[in-house]
Order: sequence, then C-alpha cells, then structure tokens
Amino acid sequence: MVSDSELKVVVLGLGYIGLPTAAVIARTGAMVLGVDVTPSVVDTVNSGRVHIEEVDLDGLVSGVVARGSLRASTQIEPADVFVIAVPTPFAEDHAPNIGYVLQAATTIAAVLKAGDTIILESTSPVGTTEKVRDLLAQLRPDLRVPGRTGEAADVAIAYCPERVLPGRILVELIDNDRVIGGITPRCARKALAFYRRFVRGACVTTTARAAEMTKLTENAFRDVNIAFANELSLVADTMGVDVWEVIRLANRHPRVNILQPGPGVGGHCIAVDPWFLVHADPANTPLIRTARLVNDGKTDHVVAQAAALVEARPGATVACLGLAFKANIDDFRESPALKVAADLAARFGPRVAIVEPYADALPAAFDGTGATLIDIDTAIEACAIMIVLVDHDVFRSVPLEERRDKAVLDTRGIWPDQPAAAPMPTGLRLAS
Repeated sequence: MVSDSELKVVVLGLGYIGLPTAAVIARTGAMVLGVDVTPSVVDTVNSGRVHIEEVDLDGLVSGVVARGSLRASTQIEPADVFVIAVPTPFAEDHAPNIGYVLQAATTIAAVLKAGDTIILESTSPVGTTEKVRDLLAQLRPDLRVPGRTGEAADVAIAYCPERVLPGRILVELIDNDRVIGGITPRCARKALAFYRRFVRGACVTTTARAAEMTKLTENAFRDVNIAFANELSLVADTMGVDVWEVIRLANRHPRVNILQPGPGVGGHCIAVDPWFLVHADPANTPLIRTARLVNDGKTDHVVAQAAALVEARPGATVACLGLAFKANIDDFRESPALKVAADLAARFGPRVAIVEPYADALPAAFDGTGATLIDIDTAIEACAIMIVLVDHDVFRSVPLEERRDKAVLDTRGIWPDQPAAAPMPTGLRLAS
C-alpha cells in the first residue's frame, strides 16, 4: 500500500464538496491536486483562500496549501486516486444531466494508468458509475476495466456518495459512515482502503448501483418528510392552529419525528435527487413525485402570502430575511428563499430590501428590480414588513422589542412570540 506521503490524489471539482474533501485528504499528508474549470477558483485556492463559506474551511485550506500538500489547477495530472465531485443538475423535464461526470471521466482517461482508482462522489442516477466504466473502456482500450473482463482489472472504479451537512462538512466528512459501492468487490476494497485513510466512521461496502440508490433514497426520504410538514402547515393555517406547536407536541410521541416546514426545499441534494428516482421509474414513484410537487408548491404559496401582506400595506418597505437554502451558509442553489425574494422584487421593485449576511452582492435574479442589499439593523430601522425566509442565527437574535410593530411573515417559526399580522390566504397549488 502506498504511504500517505507518497499517495497522489486528484479531486475533480472544487465546489462545496470537492474543496473540503481535497483539503481533508491533504491534511493526511497525501499530495492532492484540485482540478476546476474556473480559473478564479484555482487562483483563490492556490493563494490559500476559499471561495465558499464553510466552518473552519479557510484555516484548513490555508494550512495545507502552505504546507504544499494541496494545490489547484485547470489541468489534470497523473495520480493514484481520482475523486469526481462535479455537479449533476437536471433539465427542465427533470431528466438528470450526467454530462459533467462523463466529462470528468474523459479528462481522467488521458492520464489513467494501471493500478489507479477512480471514485465517483457526485450524486448520480443509478447506473452512472457503470457508464463511467464504459466510457473509460472506450477511451482506454489498452486498460482492462472491471466487470468487462474475466481477468483481474487494471483499474478500480467505485461510487461513494458524500452525505454531509453544510456548516458541518469538515466534521462529517470524517465522522459520518460511508457507503462504498464497487463495480466489483475488488474495486470496493480498493476504495475502502482509500477512505480508511481519513474517515473515522464505519465504511460499508456494497455494489455501485446499491450505493447510488442509497444516496437517492436518503434524500428522497427527507423530501417526503418535509413535504408532510409543509402540507401540515397549510392545513394548520386553514384550521387556525400553530403548526410549530402541533409538530413539537406530535414529536413527543416516541415513534414520530416530523421535520420542520419552511418556504420549500432547496439545495443541490434534496430538491434535485428525488427526481432522479422519478425519472428512472415514473410508474412506481407517485409518492416521491408528489412530495416534490408539494414542496415546490409551498414556495408558490409563500409568494402569494408575502405578496398579499405587502399589497395590504401600500408604500411600506419589505425586508426579505435570507436567500440561502438553509441557515448559516452561503449556498443559494435551488433556494426557495431566493425564489420568493426574487418574485417579490420583480413585483414590488425598490420597496423590497434583502438581508443576507452571507452575500456581498445580490444574485443576478435581482438585476433590474431595484431591490437593495441591506443589513439586519437597517432593516429593523427602515422596514415595516419582514418576511423570514431563512433561519440564520442573526435573525433569531432579534428580540420582540425590535420587531413588535412589524408586519411579519415567519416561514421558519423562529419568532413564536411575534404578534400576528393580518390573515393570510391559504391553499396549496401544486407545481407542474
């Protein structure tokens, strides 16, 4: 086995998962090259800085870059292990797009040699790892790939999905259990040996297809649970009941664990991955599909609620609190908060102000709307209406005395003591 100091690792994709993963591996003493198509990302990492917000990541990257164990480039180099951590978006019809994954595999093929290990970490439709294998076999006919020859393969190919929580990525990359699926058992064992270098959690081996479906199942389960909470919030509105209290009391049952409602579901995982299962087998996924529609429909419902609140107060300035898809991070991917705020800005223009402590400028969705980016103190002083879209800690810290006279729509339940605003319209419209 190659020692940590001799191991060469290439991580393709330096985003929210790739960069922390590269830094954690580099901390073990391995020589890590992070490859990204964006020159500014490469330059930032090579300067010892980070381009994303994540707890303690800046210090870790600074240290491993200074030590020489992590560097970045737009060009790939030979290595012992290749980790693919690139995006897997979906099209308008919810068909998964694995083009970035296959492009990464094409890039790897140019430098691949016998003895190397290729690991896909990107959340992917079932069968994607096999497609990576087939592409490598096509591009490198001189190498024996696993599962396509009766002889021992020259390279190992496996799938090991990340399963971390933004804000705790560095901790969970190490402590969480990992599911490692190999094209063959031998591939799984080689990938297992690699993860054992930096993972303290249990590492369980299985097939590549089972590992791929495991990741999709985890996120689809959470999406269904959140959809139940979001639907429950609409029923509670109709009944005139506090949904937060109902959930809190229901969860005292030893076998009930309802998640929290909100303005929808965001992020690159939960808002996206269930569609991979629906697309693969639409006839047998009515529950998963409905959960996606419920959660997307909740965003439309919040837009209607917020617009009614603003329209009822002509001339009043409204503060939208938060754009990220969850608390205390700077990730706006698939964010329902961003959609709500952007829709309000498009409708009400300069009356809308955005409070997002994890942004230095407003995203492109606000171009031409006249909306402005302000801080929470300015919002408290200047805005008569507050729409709570993200439960950032700084918003939780605002006491009742500073918001008693505000008209508030709290989609996160962070201000249970807030006096009620005027009645809001109820009813759920399912997105198509």
